[in-house]
Amino acid sequence: MTLIKSISGIRGTIGGHTGDTLNPLDIVKFTTAYAKFINGKKIVVGRDGRISGPMVRDVVCGTLVGMGYEVIDIGLATTPTTELAVRWHKADGGIIITASHNPTQWNALKLLNSEGEFLTAADGAEVLAIAEKEDFEYAPVEKLGHVVKDDTINQQHIQSVLDLRLVDVEAIKSRKFRVCADTINSVGGIILPELFKALGVEFEILNSECTGQFAHNPEPLEKNLQGIMDKMRPNKNTVNPSEKGFDLGIVVDPDVDRLAFICEDGKMFGEEYTLVSVADYVLSHDKGNTVSNLSSTRALRDVTEKHGGKYTAAAVGEVNVTTKMKEVGAVIGGEGNGGVIYPESHYGRDALVGIGLFLSSLAQKGVKASELRKTFPDYQIAKNRIDLTPETDVDAILVKVKEMFAADPEAVVNDIDGVKIDFPTKWVHLRKSNTEPIIRVYSEAQTMDEADALGKRLMQVVYDMQ
Repeated sequence: MTLIKSISGIRGTIGGHTGDTLNPLDIVKFTTAYAKFINGKKIVVGRDGRISGPMVRDVVCGTLVGMGYEVIDIGLATTPTTELAVRWHKADGGIIITASHNPTQWNALKLLNSEGEFLTAADGAEVLAIAEKEDFEYAPVEKLGHVVKDDTINQQHIQSVLDLRLVDVEAIKSRKFRVCADTINSVGGIILPELFKALGVEFEILNSECTGQFAHNPEPLEKNLQGIMDKMRPNKNTVNPSEKGFDLGIVVDPDVDRLAFICEDGKMFGEEYTLVSVADYVLSHDKGNTVSNLSSTRALRDVTEKHGGKYTAAAVGEVNVTTKMKEVGAVIGGEGNGGVIYPESHYGRDALVGIGLFLSSLAQKGVKASELRKTFPDYQIAKNRIDLTPETDVDAILVKVKEMFAADPEAVVNDIDGVKIDFPTKWVHLRKSNTEPIIRVYSEAQTMDEADALGKRLMQVVYDMQ
């Protein structure tokens, strides 16, 4: 079964049987349930560049019209752009058509409230309950809704980034940065060039055509980014040695809410360190607290405490992080997967905001990306995964893992999201993914070998029980 209903929305592979995949009938059902739950008049719809995007958009928009809604169709747009559009249009909600980092055969409906933020777990459960009942009533012909196109939202999003207090546009322009960006043939290829022009940044875009034919696995991990890493290496990107190379590599996922950097020497800055570096910059100007999820690096905790703030961990899932950020009054937060959430802009992961803040940090400090990276605590994180089978009993696995460490005096067990085991100098986190039919096993230590060995220890528990 490749239909996943979770805190991250309704996600599945395109085609196949109803009830098992994301197909037109199921899209109608879940869109109708969401519209009934919202019980409003206006909904924003945006989509990434996936091949299935036009089909899903047509079904979604047609269903909303059938429910009597005014639909604001902003077309090809990033996830954060769509979130902001909900607020700017004073809409009752929004639907983002994107499967984020999943491969091309996947798509999804990400559901937003009137603040342009993801539905809570409780609200999502109510939508699913409405969908299950299928007690739907559509509008009569005289009360059908309509679709309004709006192609101005990308520029509004860019301007909102330029207007942020800590985005130092003049400092960025004065540094005359030269960047290389990989936009994986999705919506990043549309909006990032416009952002770079506005910031006075010289740029080259790899995989810039918004065709949905992803040039490589869309998750912005090092193993998937050899093309741009090779492009970044000294003398690989220059006509002659005296010509200026790239100052920075920038990688986004298909819906541009995750962000990874590559140093001027072609080495990864570290996906986990996107948030760490941006948080360090923000905290150097605005003292306060931070939040990330349980699967994120300890380096954020260290940086936060260095600036006199308090770090708090949340369950995995953007809405869990934003909820915790509001509780503790965090000035910056996000996820270790390259997701930066800056409340001064909005409560959503936003790669454009992350780029603006990161370039401001580089510009103000007058350093190279590799030099900036060396200023942070150096942890190594191993990100492993196990494919689920129909026979996999995830709950039994979690119980077994907790039992393994119950008698260890150095182990601190946290089970608010899967099971995380914290040790004095390392940690390991095992949990069922919200977005794929897999178990994620993340582990961190002071060396990659130690981190990987800790993760593999838990993976063996899963293999033994399958």
